[in-house]
Amino acid sequence: MDSKILCFCLLVLLFWSCSDDDPEIGLNEHDHRVIEYFGEVALGFEFGGATAVTRKWAGDMKIFVGGEQKPLLLNELQGIISEINALATDGFSISMVTDSLDMNYYIYFGAGADYASIYPSQSGLVAGNWGLFSVYWDAAEQIYKGNMYVDIERANDLEERHLLREELTQSLGLAKDSERYDDSIFQTDWTTTTTFSDIDKDLIRLLYHPQMEPGLNDVQVEETLTQIILSEK
Repeated sequence: MDSKILCFCLLVLLFWSCSDDDPEIGLNEHDHRVIEYFGEVALGFEFGGATAVTRKWAGDMKIFVGGEQKPLLLNELQGIISEINALATDGFSISMVTDSLDMNYYIYFGAGADYASIYPSQSGLVAGNWGLFSVYWDAAEQIYKGNMYVDIERANDLEERHLLREELTQSLGLAKDSERYDDSIFQTDWTTTTTFSDIDKDLIRLLYHPQMEPGLNDVQVEETLTQIILSEK
């Protein structure tokens, strides 16, 4: 066999072997979907004209529950808290407190009108919404307090569980809805989803990753997410 042909065959064999053993590491289709969805959900809010940057809790969320102490919802809340805490790796965690003086997040289970009597700024919104949330952030785009409600007079048990999961999760800083995924807790159309989809979990995990900072715009978010995802491969 000609030496040139033999050399070429050896090179092809070497390349094929390297391709099998050391596949190129990069973003796959799912990774790109996660990055795009993160940009849709985590930058800004549906209302109020807030700038389209990341916002997240700087310290722990301490929840006090007011209104009717409904066992179904209290158990659901504990489950949601456990799921979120398991996804956060930047030191953030959620807990429930029994003294309202210790809280920085208030959940109300009851009628919309009663919730609006506590938070008058919500009075124009409760009639058309069975669940609402509000959060407050500082100049560094760090969330430090908030409140929400679930209307247990108009919603049934399944709807209540959905509303609790949706409003609490959006209070993390994942505040916008999307039409993209039917099974997502962030789906803009009315659903009764009571679980996080895989991509929902990715968004929570990535927002509360040590490398994800508050105040990042869309370009910075894409760069940061790409770095995080590639580092995990």
